[in-house]
Amino acid sequence: MGANDFLPINGTDYVEFYVGNAKQAAYYYMAAFGFQPLAYCGLETGNKEKTSYVLQQGKIRLVFTTSLLPDSDIAKHCNLHGDGVKVAALWVPDASKSFEETVKRGAKPYLEPVKISDEWGEVVCSGIHIYGDTVHIFVERDNYNGLFLPGYIAWNPSFRAEETGLLYVDHMVGNLGWNEMNTWARFYADVMGFTQLISFDDNDISTEYTALMSKVMTNGNGRIKFPLNEPAKGKKKSQIEEYVDFYKGPGIQHLALATNNIIETVSSLRKRGVEFLTIPETYYDTVMDRVGEIEEELKTLKELNILIDRDDEGYLLQIFSKPVQDRPTVFYEIIQRKGAKSFGKGNFKALFESIELEQGRRGTL
Repeated sequence: MGANDFLPINGTDYVEFYVGNAKQAAYYYMAAFGFQPLAYCGLETGNKEKTSYVLQQGKIRLVFTTSLLPDSDIAKHCNLHGDGVKVAALWVPDASKSFEETVKRGAKPYLEPVKISDEWGEVVCSGIHIYGDTVHIFVERDNYNGLFLPGYIAWNPSFRAEETGLLYVDHMVGNLGWNEMNTWARFYADVMGFTQLISFDDNDISTEYTALMSKVMTNGNGRIKFPLNEPAKGKKKSQIEEYVDFYKGPGIQHLALATNNIIETVSSLRKRGVEFLTIPETYYDTVMDRVGEIEEELKTLKELNILIDRDDEGYLLQIFSKPVQDRPTVFYEIIQRKGAKSFGKGNFKALFESIELEQGRRGTL
């Protein structure tokens, strides 16, 4: 952490989705992904405008929020984008300073610093706009001992599913429109003090039909990583264009959730109905030539459609779900890192080909 780290970040605080039906979305994430019920706010807590359910697994906190009014910002967000991520909240030591430092560098204010409190203590929150309708909220919670945030009560439904071994948010990927990647990479560098970890162009990420460009931005301590994607010219419509078309603008495309045992996690997710992309069988014919020795059995990885990649520091295992709502927008990546710090560059071609198969079925390629 250098003296120029004007925006220290401890980690991801929570990710909030605006959805059409928070009760049902929360049930899906409990049943399918093994998230545990944590907190609730709604009519019973005196909130007449929205209902929110908070789920947790490991260090991952997801919030699902629905509007109780037809013309609120939440309702408009859902109407335009479908279910999607509104807030990528960052846990910071000082929310007021985080706001002040980013706004003076050019961030557009979303939420002026506000102190909220209850019998468990106080939390300071502030926020800035990023791409599309997405925002970062800075959360300062050192003086708070409650479950989640003031205004929420414990949520104890009778239904609980077993966890699936998900630990923390490894990275969050933003999909942008044409020629927007450099603008937002500069935003993260200049406004938030992030550095560029890695960059991929259309030579790295392309198939016969589609291509994209990507830059990965990371904060000082490396706990926050935001890959930014934009479409690149191809013969057909890329997954990034498909996302932007259906989401009606830029937004968060996927969350990568870390596990220490991807085989157990993915086996459990599959049993519960989470659908994953199918990888061409030929991928497994040559993958070992590329990645060398690994601890896992290739046969098991192939049965589960798990991808493997290696960099200078080790290898990683990863898999991508199909979209988890009706619009082909938000999906999940499950990732296990065994030393590797990279993002699976060697898998891009296989991954894109499998996404193109799905796009073909949807008639959006």
